Amino acid sequence: MTYNDIIGLLGVALILIAYFLNTEALIPVNGKLFYVVNVIGAALACYASFLISYWPFVILEGTWTLVSLYGLMKTMRIGMT
Repeated sequence: MTYNDIIGLLGVALILIAYFLNTEALIPVNGKLFYVVNVIGAALACYASFLISYWPFVILEGTWTLVSLYGLMKTMRIGMT
């Protein structure tokens, strides 16, 4: 298994874990943990896709990272009010 494979596998695993935990109602969909795990997972998957120059997934995972960051910031703002 190469470095790219390990990074990509870790990223995808984190995304799937967040989804599973949310599906089982173990973490809330609007909770900070859900977004943090998605940000890290998507960023790792994006990086791995970049390393192998697979641009469709660079775009997909980069967008997933940005949307998750937006959700995290929105959640943090709501928590401050």
